[in-house]
Order: sequence, then structure tokens, then C-alpha cells
Amino acid sequence: MKQVAKVSGIAYTMIFLAGFYANFAVLESLVDTTSSAITTANFINNHSQLGNGLLAFVIMLFFDLILVWSLFGLTKSVNRKVTYIASIFRFLHALFFGIALIKLWKIYSLTLTVSHSTNLQHRISELLSNFDILWTIGLVFFGIHLIFLGSLIIKSTYMPKALGILLLLAALGYIIDGVAKLSMPNYVNYKNIFEVIVIMPSVIGEFSFTVWLLIKGLKKGDIIKKKKNNVT
Repeated sequence: MKQVAKVSGIAYTMIFLAGFYANFAVLESLVDTTSSAITTANFINNHSQLGNGLLAFVIMLFFDLILVWSLFGLTKSVNRKVTYIASIFRFLHALFFGIALIKLWKIYSLTLTVSHSTNLQHRISELLSNFDILWTIGLVFFGIHLIFLGSLIIKSTYMPKALGILLLLAALGYIIDGVAKLSMPNYVNYKNIFEVIVIMPSVIGEFSFTVWLLIKGLKKGDIIKKKKNNVT
């Protein structure tokens, strides 16, 4: 069980690192929300950077799929049925994120050329919008996953209940932000507020969980005790 905890911690760490680079160092620096022409030019002129960002996103997806397996092993002794539900929603998140990455791959392929026509700009904008929508839908599923994961942690005897509460708060942030982005036409006007709602609890909750997985893991005595309780 300790090995599963370590694998989960490493996977979360890789997701943090790859996600920070891909989202902030690449997309945030290349995408100009006010001009599709500038965005297209940035993709063409910094094509290798875009490719590196895409690779980092693929790494995120890979480790996210690993977490579907490892978190199942970590929490199945608490409640197997709920763990299955949590795993399904995490897989749905990964599925939608994977489909979103296909849109980003198309952008990468289209910007191999040095020509940035008006048609190309429109196509890039459309693909970026599709990428964002698909990823947002995936994050809503991820938020639902965190609700079940947080409840499993709270009910467990071998994981700190505080971590479960923090993950529940993170779940609310993901769901509130995702639903708002998908349903509010003027979401951009409140983007900074929603970013605080989702980023603060998610970073605190998921980072705390990652640290616990890496450093403390599962206490052997608690695991044995839990197994004995299951037998009785």
C-alpha cells in the first residue's frame, strides 16, 4: 500500500510540474485573447515551444491515467463502490482532456506553415475554443471525482480527514468555475474572481495531498488495523 501511495504522489508531482509548464509557460505566453492574428503568429514563430507544451500536456494525461489506477488501490478498502465511481469520473476527466489535446495537436500541425492567413486565424481560434471547452468539461468531471475522493479520505482510518475536507473545497472550486465558464456568456468579465475560487483551494488541497502521499504515505499500523477491521 505504501508503494501505491508513493506512485500516486509521484504522479501528482509530475502533473503539477508538467501542467504548470504547459499552461503558464507555454499557452499563457503564446495565446493573446484579444487577437487571433497575434496568437497565430506566436504559434508559428514559437512552434517548438508549442510542441513542448503539447508534450507536457501528454505527460499530464499519462500520469492522470496512472492515478485512476493508483487512487483506486489506495481507497478501495474504504468503500469499493464509491471508489469505482470516483475512478470513473477521473477517467472521464482524462478522456475529455485527451480529446482536447487532439485539438491542440491540430493547431500544432496547422502552424507548421509560416503563412498566417485570415482563414488560418479563424481555424486556430475555433480549435482553441474547442480545446478550452473540452478541457473545462473534463475539469467539471474532475471536480466530481474529488467529491468522491474527499469523502473516501474522510471515511478512511489511515488518511488525515483534513485532506479530505481540503479536496472537497477544491472540488467545489473546479465545479463552480467550470459551470460558470460553460454557461456564462460574460464569464471573461469575472474570470479573475473565478480563478481565485478554483486555484486557491485546488493548489492547497491537491498539493497537501501530494505532500502527504510522498512524505508520510500510509502508516503500516493503520493499514493492518484497517485490514483486521475488514475481516471482522
